[in-house]
Amino acid sequence: MNEQVAVSIAEGVNTLRIDRPDQQNALNSNMFDVMSDALAFGESSSRVRCFLMMGMPGVFTAGIDPDELRSFVENGAIGDSAIHFLKTLALLDKPLVAAVDGIAAGIGTALLLQCDYVVASEWATFSAPFVDLGLVPEAGSSLLAPRLMGHHRAFELLVLGDQFDARRAFHAGFVNRVVPAEDVENVAVAAARAIAAKPPEAVRTALKLMRGDRLDIMQRIEKEAANFVELLRSPAARDALQTFIDRQR
Repeated sequence: MNEQVAVSIAEGVNTLRIDRPDQQNALNSNMFDVMSDALAFGESSSRVRCFLMMGMPGVFTAGIDPDELRSFVENGAIGDSAIHFLKTLALLDKPLVAAVDGIAAGIGTALLLQCDYVVASEWATFSAPFVDLGLVPEAGSSLLAPRLMGHHRAFELLVLGDQFDARRAFHAGFVNRVVPAEDVENVAVAAARAIAAKPPEAVRTALKLMRGDRLDIMQRIEKEAANFVELLRSPAARDALQTFIDRQR
């Protein structure tokens, strides 16, 4: 555990709680590393049968930390920690549950497309404003979103940059349940524990059959990253990102 991501294991569930509310749970390289390590350990541990990712009341995550984005702009490249986290997420063999209350923006929405079960509060909001920043979607979302919700809804989310509320996300297919804010954590924990109580090999085999070959997602993550970097070096994207960063100060 560190000060910004709390990791715990109980009743077969490996819980990763993003705990940086003063920065709207914005993710930095250290947090990506902690989460990658926790996921890798959970994959190898017989004690873990399911993962649960959650934020704090009122915010899941506002996306990548502005200081992290600033380093992307300065270096003209995405940090290795972020890419490693996304690839680790894509290769999970064990189920992943998410509990979302409040804001899920950018990578916070994109990573939900790799989850198997998502519980959202009535007040949850989802957005992926990559194009508005002169960039492209990430976390395999350019592949997963059209598969999950169809081209037209995916276009609304990833290109138009529309904000989805919880009900719209439910109807789009990337949220399983919408519950009152005070029930989000309990419902998600109950779902994760129910999954963890099932025969583990049967769960993992069923999940592999449902997900199919993950190579295409890994390749899409790499392709998105390459396009992200290419656009990141353009004056338009650098200006848009700098304006965004300045607004966060």
